Amino acid sequence: MKDNSLVTAVSLDPTYDVAKGETITAWIVSDLVAADFPGIAAPAEDRVNYRFINGFVDVGDLPCRKAFWAEMIGRAIEPDSDWTAAHLNLPGSNRRVEFTGFWHVPTHIRRWLKGTFRTEAPRRLHLRLRTCGGVRIWVNGVEQVRFEPFRRNVESASDVMLELRAGDNEVLLHTEDLAERDTIWFFELELLDEAPLTVVLPVPLDSEEVGRLAALVRDVRPSQDVFVGSALELVFDAPPESDLPLLVEVVSHGHDRAVLARAAETLGAAETRLAIPETLGIPDGYHGVRLTIGSGAGTVTRFIDAAFLGRLSPVSSAGDIAERKRAALDFSAAHGAERIGRALAMAATGSDDRSTFDRLIATTLRSIDRREDCSDFVLVPLLWLVRAYGDRLGPETVENIRASVLGYRYWVDEPGNDVMWFWSENHVLCFHASQLLAGEFLPDAVFEASGRSGREQAALAKARLHRWFDSVEAHGLAEWNSAAYYPIDFIGLLALEHWAEPELAGRARHQLDLIFEMIALHTLAGVPAGSQGRAYDKELRAGPLTELAPFAAVAFGEGWLNGGVASLPMFCCSDYVPPAHLSPLARLEPGRAIEARYAQGLDAGKLVLFKNAAAQLSTVVDHKTGRKGHQQHVMDIRLAGHPMARLWVNHPGEDDPWGNQRPSYWAGSGILPRVAQHRDLALMVFDTQDHRNGWTHAYLGRDGLDDVLVEDNWLIVRSGAGFAALHATNGITMVTQGATAGREARSEGRLCGWVGAIGCGNDGNFGRFRERIRSTVVTFDRDRRMLSVTPPDRPELLLSYDGAFSLGGEPLAFEHTQPKPEITFDSTGLAAPADRLFYS
Repeated sequence: MKDNSLVTAVSLDPTYDVAKGETITAWIVSDLVAADFPGIAAPAEDRVNYRFINGFVDVGDLPCRKAFWAEMIGRAIEPDSDWTAAHLNLPGSNRRVEFTGFWHVPTHIRRWLKGTFRTEAPRRLHLRLRTCGGVRIWVNGVEQVRFEPFRRNVESASDVMLELRAGDNEVLLHTEDLAERDTIWFFELELLDEAPLTVVLPVPLDSEEVGRLAALVRDVRPSQDVFVGSALELVFDAPPESDLPLLVEVVSHGHDRAVLARAAETLGAAETRLAIPETLGIPDGYHGVRLTIGSGAGTVTRFIDAAFLGRLSPVSSAGDIAERKRAALDFSAAHGAERIGRALAMAATGSDDRSTFDRLIATTLRSIDRREDCSDFVLVPLLWLVRAYGDRLGPETVENIRASVLGYRYWVDEPGNDVMWFWSENHVLCFHASQLLAGEFLPDAVFEASGRSGREQAALAKARLHRWFDSVEAHGLAEWNSAAYYPIDFIGLLALEHWAEPELAGRARHQLDLIFEMIALHTLAGVPAGSQGRAYDKELRAGPLTELAPFAAVAFGEGWLNGGVASLPMFCCSDYVPPAHLSPLARLEPGRAIEARYAQGLDAGKLVLFKNAAAQLSTVVDHKTGRKGHQQHVMDIRLAGHPMARLWVNHPGEDDPWGNQRPSYWAGSGILPRVAQHRDLALMVFDTQDHRNGWTHAYLGRDGLDDVLVEDNWLIVRSGAGFAALHATNGITMVTQGATAGREARSEGRLCGWVGAIGCGNDGNFGRFRERIRSTVVTFDRDRRMLSVTPPDRPELLLSYDGAFSLGGEPLAFEHTQPKPEITFDSTGLAAPADRLFYS
């Protein structure tokens, strides 16, 4: 009689089949193993030519990378199966097995993974292995794959083969890399065979339980775009069917990654919603949420984000800017993030909280002494603090600061074994500003890394700063309108405006004026928005919670303060005041509409903004069309009725809605489109033939929208008195399940035209806006990749993928090539001539 006990046992194993073209993502994963790996200190090649671009910068190989290659490639590694399982990695939204993160010093990072591959007969398994890092694979205890390119943040690929015996094959995988600040670390195993592969997870869970865990991780999301005075609530598409332990940790996106709230909860068997009362009262911000679901070997993890805001309405200040600066200093001193900027605010306001003050300085000095990446961002405000308030610090503290300043590395020509980033426009500015301020602070002392005196350091920094200003004055900023990087630019610029000699101070003041003009133009109802040269999800979806928002509040008298203190206290301690004529641009009077055009960056960010009192449309046109994107946010709509009322269109650069690649799912574009804008109407033509994701999509800040309609391939929305509409020539489908439910509108197809339009008015006006939108004729010639838009009673707008753009048959050329914005249309009334506004 045949014994069926083995068959029965096997059938209970959690299995899933991987088809050709799919990837193997089900693994048991170890904890992270990490150790400092600095290499030998040496100068680096100075490749900074002061011609700043968006995207990958080839900076050469740092000393730590060279040492890593020498020591790690080909070394003996004993297979290790005796480790505690940290969590499961299950099939979900990411075809990669990914551990991307940020390490501020050079760090050797490693993980072990286990899996089981089942086959009825012996087979040769053919896979395509892609990785950032290095991978080794053992099958049944025998090493079969060794692929160790170890190229920093550059994907490498190799076709590999695994010899499988009949039955279950135990697979052990080791992945490692050298982390140099922002580190893309993943592997991807794609099946090349026609025959599918059965993968078994060695966990005490049946296949249904594994499937439910995978769905929980894939679909979990916050119930709202922003939690206003309420607790975080998580939403799942389906209940787990058995009680599951769930650890929730809310983590700051700041440098310290501070845990702001922690709660051990149980997700009930029938529950699809879970409130976390421990999150009540946490600081305002767009924070990370780390979820650990399950227990033991059946633990899975997920990282998402959520926004927390104390009030929805912006505060309008009747006081002058001096009063607003003082109020912001008081707020920063009491509620600022754990950064040196808070200590500057405390000193300026006379705070007597010595323990907090000493802790902030100690943390800052540790970052500087370790030469952590981004330590240049804290060295500048530290130098401001010691120069302005040294008499309040005490002799011992001043001496500690002096020692750290003298021991720092200020440029690549000085020996180092760190991973500080010297090459982007914001870092170049901050390194040069810190070198100037440090040299002037200690003119007669010898700086350890360079061997130069302070005077020599200051003279060299001055020459370098003039080169930086030569570049940005000629070309503008590659990181235009960036909510992440304008606050970093302010670190250097405000310090120079306040402390440098008159010529450099004047150049800094001129650049500050330009940046504040761009902020004013792109701020609506207290929220800076618009197209950006470098964008992250944590800014795009944060509304008034970005670090840039308080600058608009202080400068223009309307908005929100938050804990961001990278440079806000420097602004508030300085005598610098933005030009008076900017406030009316930030807060347009009802009935007024403006269009502005200007260029930013060496690689020609041609920017167009249209804005009325309740709606704003912003694009970058003719920008690297058809090329792989980075972090360029090419099209943006902001409506004034709610701080989270925002829409945009992009081509997703990755699979995971909560991923952090560059480009990511929402920030940047996998393939950049052709874009054009005329007044309140924008056109986009996507051709994504060279990318795996053959669809495009729109993001909706759903909480801020009073009306959402999908009609005739149009998505039509209202937020207060602001209106917007999006059209996709391949049709629009709202996503109703999963991580982006209610907030994503997809359009399938590799060739697609998108149209965006805005308008404003009262409720009656919205009805007319809707009718005009539905009467607009949109056609798309796929063969010629040509998009045509004809509003009722208006001339046709025509955009070709090759760049031709016309209105009523007349070419519309972009002729505004200077960094200073020019207002090209200004209406004091909404009754504009027929060829001027389409929908207002």
